[in-house]
Amino acid sequence: MFLDLPEAELRAYTSAQVDPDDFDAFWADTLGAARRHPVIARMEPVDVGLRTIDVYDLRFRGFDGEEIAAWVRIPRNAEGPLPAVVQFHGYGRGRGDAVENLLWASAGLVHVEMDTRGQGWSGSRGLTPDRTSAGPQMPGFVTRGIEDPDDYYYRRVYTDAVRAVEAARSLDAVASDRVAVHGISQGGGIALAVAGLVPDLTQVVARVPFLCDFPRASVITDRLPFREISDYLAHYRDRTELVHRTLAYFDGVNFARRAQAPALITVALMDAVCPPSTVYAAYNAYAGPKRLCTWTYNGHEGGGVDDDVIALRTLQGALRVD
Repeated sequence: MFLDLPEAELRAYTSAQVDPDDFDAFWADTLGAARRHPVIARMEPVDVGLRTIDVYDLRFRGFDGEEIAAWVRIPRNAEGPLPAVVQFHGYGRGRGDAVENLLWASAGLVHVEMDTRGQGWSGSRGLTPDRTSAGPQMPGFVTRGIEDPDDYYYRRVYTDAVRAVEAARSLDAVASDRVAVHGISQGGGIALAVAGLVPDLTQVVARVPFLCDFPRASVITDRLPFREISDYLAHYRDRTELVHRTLAYFDGVNFARRAQAPALITVALMDAVCPPSTVYAAYNAYAGPKRLCTWTYNGHEGGGVDDDVIALRTLQGALRVD
């Protein structure tokens, strides 16, 4: 059932989220510190018995120079360099196994699939640890380090994601001027963050994105992962202002305001996990060319395989796949 504003009001909805005065400086300093470590993308071939796709174990340097794992899948015998899509995953998912997630390479793209640090317990396995933690938190990752933007978990993840794009562009197999980002749920939120931090992406695909419009999301849904915020503030009642100050540096709405690449964003009107108003908040704020795909009768699964088809056609068109 519908759990949010009527669709006409969603189309006009704008978030109350504000830009911190030092938002751009914060992210310039964060990425500048990460870039003091050369990205050093290292690929090792992995033999998994596939006949049409070559798979590589990729390692590169992310936040604070820490090693991040990824998969690279390349169409076998294709003449390169090829366009690439960098994929970020939903909450709880890691990069999975080498034989999973073959759609994008099968369609003629170099596919870079980033591991999400510390995650990998829901649906796909992970490898990359998150070695940093600060202060009390609810179970999960949304409140890890939430008292200070410098310590917040998603500062590390978003930096890893930007570096994943840089690592992809450094590969001989990749046409560095034809790189897109794609993600679902948490991955969609990460894709929006990268869109706001990397000015020259070819395409952004953010499906039912999480991590948007924290001021509203934290009070209109009791579904995880957003619920981690309200659970935290129910326990630490004096930290509301502090928490929302931190979250403003990581809100997809604020990154959308800075994004310029063409974007496909999808939303489901019966989504209790990422309520549609939070997605519309990011879409309505998005500064670049944009297209919204709405699934009226779906929850957080969004359009499922139909979303895959739309995303694939969008990426192939934008990236000029032969």
